[in-house]
Amino acid sequence: MRDFTTTYFTMVEADALDYVKTRLSFFPDDAELTCKEIGDGNLNYVFRIIDTKTGKSLIVKQAGPVARISDEFKLSPDRNRIESEILSLQHKLAPGFVPMMFHYDPIMNCCAMEDLSDHEIMRTALLQYKKFPLFADHITTFLVNTLLLTSDVVMDHKEKKELVKQFINPELCEITEDLVFTEPFIDHPRNDVFEATKEFIQENIWGDPELALETAKLKLEFMTNAQSLLHGDLHTGSIFIKEDSTKIIDPEFAFYGPIGYDVGNVIANLIFAYVHARATIDDEAKKVDYMSYLEDTIVDTIDLYKDKFMVAWDEKALDPVASYPGFKEYYIGKVLDNTAAVTGLELCRRIIGIAHVKDITSIQDQDKRAAAEKICLSVGKMLILEREWVKTGEDYVKVIREFEQLF
Repeated sequence: MRDFTTTYFTMVEADALDYVKTRLSFFPDDAELTCKEIGDGNLNYVFRIIDTKTGKSLIVKQAGPVARISDEFKLSPDRNRIESEILSLQHKLAPGFVPMMFHYDPIMNCCAMEDLSDHEIMRTALLQYKKFPLFADHITTFLVNTLLLTSDVVMDHKEKKELVKQFINPELCEITEDLVFTEPFIDHPRNDVFEATKEFIQENIWGDPELALETAKLKLEFMTNAQSLLHGDLHTGSIFIKEDSTKIIDPEFAFYGPIGYDVGNVIANLIFAYVHARATIDDEAKKVDYMSYLEDTIVDTIDLYKDKFMVAWDEKALDPVASYPGFKEYYIGKVLDNTAAVTGLELCRRIIGIAHVKDITSIQDQDKRAAAEKICLSVGKMLILEREWVKTGEDYVKVIREFEQLF
């Protein structure tokens, strides 16, 4: 058995099993434990440990020194501390919407948390055309409680600045700055472009100086606007879901940034599910029904977020300027501008950059995949360039439908 108390090393399944037996008191002494590494993300190792006698289980998540997606990305394992601390904080702000945390180990850079195996990854579920009618209500409550309530509008300013220091996250932010804001909008060697879409990208994305300028402005805002404590990577692969429950996971990219970044990521990934359904459902009635469901979810997510944000502002905002006539409307207007822009950034970067989504890559018909990518890129570009007028959920649907007709 290896020593877990002095020096970090990357665990394998046998190590994780020994770790749980010797370092945690979660299971009884007579438990019959099994372990499987189930991580399928880009960064970490995730072990599920089960007592076969009782079915009791937990997750051990370890941060490695490099990203699993590519060893080009050298990462501070401190991201595991950030994840543990922000999940604990989010549990207080939005109870019921994140897994319970049981343990954090700064030596092994790992944490133990609630096993959500009775849920499923939302991206996987959407690719199977499942519906979750409570999702928009759940995700908007989570977004308002974790974003507005960690802002200067609500928090004591000194307390908020202490959180800014606590969640400084330079390595993970650098990945976002490169992979979201910079590389997709230039002909960068790390980009991974589908051949059937390459000419379209060269002409419409890389060849547009106005788009490049707007992405530069957005990158600066991301780097300098410490508005709220973000999840930082809130896509449908970071959401566990079932019919009556939504759980947000993987906040290791968390830091203080512009509110719209989290909201926009959610909307973009619903659009990915939409174009996937368009490309892969053969039965026309089923296709129309599922795409309508996704349109409704997009509309509800934006509109419920706005409504809940305004109510929470009236109930929770403590800064004296928050009551000035018109300031609340100005503030939410800027949030919605950024939400639209980030939606556009995410739509573009997942098509062009190194980190793709299965919604797109699993489309087998090359012509249909190219069409799906061109819709995403066109919608994304418009949302970046004309973000100021996209204020309602129906505005997003109008943009999607406009470009859907072209491809």
